[in-house]
Amino acid sequence: MTISYSWLKDYLKCDLSASQVAEALTSIGLEVDAVETVEQIPGGLKGVIVAQVVECVDHPDSDHLHITRVQLGDCPEREQNAAFLDADGLLQVVCGAPNVSAGQKVLLATVGTVLGEDFKIKKSKIRGVESFGMLCAEDELGIGSSHDGIMVLEEDAVPGTPAAEYLHLKTDTIIEIGLTANRVDAASHIGVARDLYAYLKLNGIPCELVMPEILETLPESDGTAEGEILVSVEAPDGAPRYSGITFDNVKVGPSPAWMVEKLQSVGLRSINNVVDITNFVLMEIGQPLHAFDADKIEGGRVIVRRAAQDEIIVTLDGVERKLDSRDLVIASAVRPMCIAGVFGGEDSGTVESTVKLFLESAWFNPVSIRKTSKRHTLKTDASFRYERGTDPLVTEWAAKRAARLIVDLTGARIVGGLQKVYGEDVKKKQVELDYSRIEKFIGKNIGRQTIEDILGYLQYEFVSRGENGAVVAVPSYMIDVYRECDIVEEILRIYGYNNIELPSSVHSSVNPSEHPEPEAVRNKICDFLAACGFNEIMNNSLTKADYYAKLTSLPQGKCVRIMNPLSNDLNVMRQSLIPGALEVIAYNVNRQRSYMKLFEYGSVYSLKEADSTPDTLDKIQESTALSLVMTGSADKTWDKTPAKGCFFALKGYVELLLRRIGADIWSLEQSAAPEDIFSEGISYSLPGSGEILVKMGTVKPSFAKMFGVKQPVFAAEISWSALFKLVRRNKVKYAELPKFPEVRRDLALLLDESVQYSDLRRSIVRAGKKMVKSVGLFDVYRGDKIPSGKKQYAVSFVLQSPEKTLTDNDTERIVNNILAMLQKDFGAQIR
Repeated sequence: MTISYSWLKDYLKCDLSASQVAEALTSIGLEVDAVETVEQIPGGLKGVIVAQVVECVDHPDSDHLHITRVQLGDCPEREQNAAFLDADGLLQVVCGAPNVSAGQKVLLATVGTVLGEDFKIKKSKIRGVESFGMLCAEDELGIGSSHDGIMVLEEDAVPGTPAAEYLHLKTDTIIEIGLTANRVDAASHIGVARDLYAYLKLNGIPCELVMPEILETLPESDGTAEGEILVSVEAPDGAPRYSGITFDNVKVGPSPAWMVEKLQSVGLRSINNVVDITNFVLMEIGQPLHAFDADKIEGGRVIVRRAAQDEIIVTLDGVERKLDSRDLVIASAVRPMCIAGVFGGEDSGTVESTVKLFLESAWFNPVSIRKTSKRHTLKTDASFRYERGTDPLVTEWAAKRAARLIVDLTGARIVGGLQKVYGEDVKKKQVELDYSRIEKFIGKNIGRQTIEDILGYLQYEFVSRGENGAVVAVPSYMIDVYRECDIVEEILRIYGYNNIELPSSVHSSVNPSEHPEPEAVRNKICDFLAACGFNEIMNNSLTKADYYAKLTSLPQGKCVRIMNPLSNDLNVMRQSLIPGALEVIAYNVNRQRSYMKLFEYGSVYSLKEADSTPDTLDKIQESTALSLVMTGSADKTWDKTPAKGCFFALKGYVELLLRRIGADIWSLEQSAAPEDIFSEGISYSLPGSGEILVKMGTVKPSFAKMFGVKQPVFAAEISWSALFKLVRRNKVKYAELPKFPEVRRDLALLLDESVQYSDLRRSIVRAGKKMVKSVGLFDVYRGDKIPSGKKQYAVSFVLQSPEKTLTDNDTERIVNNILAMLQKDFGAQIR
């Protein structure tokens, strides 16, 4: 929200500087993002002063130049140019203007002054004569277009007066406020002034809140005046309060300079006096208005209704739009004239030839406006305010304010009066307050009087007062205040968070925590992955439903849909972290960053029953997951081959992680990874329960292509709940270092193609009992002299006894036991 400091002071009379106002705004919860000084003429004509021409003679070597000597007066510029003054204290300036003469008061740009963007006045010699400044014309100063000669000032101009002061140049300060969605009440200058007024009054700073003049005498229309546009509301649920005024004898033309300057200060372009008035009132009080050319309203009637399905309207931007039956429109008897609260129609506004107009001031249903705005992807100043909730009781005031300006600035005459079509009366919300409880919330005893003062300054009405509390009516513009705790926030932001002292002691109770602590485990795992070269990413929990359209393991029917999505790209809750990671990869690849190792910790969501309606939270399953992704190759260097992402590298990191938490990888059950996401891969499950621990593999190229990723991507997604079960099972055991030597043996085994190494390893460990310390697979061979359907595994294992040195006989006995077990379980043959 853009606020003009000078405009703000029209409503809040105080002595605060712009910087003090910005500081106060941040203190009361209207955080200031930027403060910028804006000058009527860039640079403010610094270094330009009023001077008097004491002497003017012709230049000896020119037929048009003059040599002048000017008096600077008493000013800082005189001291700065002291080195250039002659014995009489005058400054010599060569001037080419035809109208220069002795005795004139002129504007002098001294040496060092910068005019325009980069024209710097320097000491110079003009045809052999030194010149120490420039006598200025209008166009050279940027205050006009004339270059016929220098500016000659009035006789009463005082030498030494800064040009900015003499010309009454205006300087303003623009304050950018980062409004939160719940503070639409501050989306106007009066709204900001109201908050500042409460803050200043509480702190004893003299100030006055001044409301602008409105047309108090405007009567209510009875609908009988000739030429008056009548109003009917056929969709009262969409427009609970609608009012309008008809004007004739309107003279559309340029707006006065003061209004143009105010609109320009907040970034609005002046169009004509009628449109500018509606924009002015919008920025003044926050109520959107719309002015229709009344002669273009067919049937002489404004109808507020729902659009017909696929009804056509051409909006102000020249785009033809198909309307939805849920859209609210302002229509004539023949056609829709504008999309209510969102955007005007191409032929609905005022033009230079307009002589009769209809002014609309309404309160529309925020939900309806927001949905229409999203459907048509239209964002306007009006929709911004309507969808957040404007003040329902300000529509009449805003209409009367605009009527005052229209009558004054266009010479218009009101036809009839103010037409009002209102539904149920808007009743202010009432909240019961307990002052002792409020002080407990705040954490400080600020006193009953302070509480009531703040609420009074914020325009809360006291319905009743009790011994230790009160019932207050909330101002209609405070759309987010419903409960006592909301009012506590209002009190606290005006009182000042910085005025709440930190307590000298903190009282807390010790609660038993889960062991091991989940957050500590998470931090250790994140640190481990970071040490392995992974970068952590964080993605939005909202994603696109289309990502799940072709998946069977994560069906689209199980997506938790958002009722009012911000866009079609954010219309469901994510079921997996992998799509978000692919978006990150696509973003970085498009910016020449192809090698990535990423991980993310976050929540995933799904419906317990596909295609069900989650009217209660127990129908939605929320769980936590950890994802790892790798893609691309590291940059090549002169001394080493670049690391390249592959499935086995990813699998190695996953297994390192599992070992880091003490998991026995070989006890996990294995199965194929989901084929709709991975072209190849593996899943690990917890033994017994079958709960999926991790799914990993090479992301299917067709799935990655949906995100614009063409290079291979390797991904893993770990269930946090399953991982944490492994963490809990981990018991740290300490053992004495081995005293006896190891014995290494290798076996070449001929096996069926269906035998998996993990099963083979389990049999070796089981047969060798406590003597087998490690098992490794160092070769797999298929080919010459290997029968069809067979393969050769070259396996190595280490034997070690904790009690003695193994003899050859001991070793042979253990190896024979292992061979017997392998022959029994797999039909293995020694080669």
